[in-house]
Amino acid sequence: MTLTPEGCRAGRALLKWSMRDLAQRAGVAFTTVNRIEAGQVPRAGTEARLLATFAAAGVVILDGPQGVGAVLRRGD
Repeated sequence: MTLTPEGCRAGRALLKWSMRDLAQRAGVAFTTVNRIEAGQVPRAGTEARLLATFAAAGVVILDGPQGVGAVLRRGD
């Protein structure tokens, strides 16, 4: 799975998180999130941390043939 700028923004929007909220929860710098959303490709470890943070909050980042974005999993 790849974290695209669109997926990152969509995931934050679903959770109503600011860039600072995501950065704090993932343990990365605010500027890192800002650069990713501006189109910079993240390092593998950073990408994994952000994807894990989204997953823990119930968000699945999409990047495939049907499009890019994010969905919020329904509660079980």
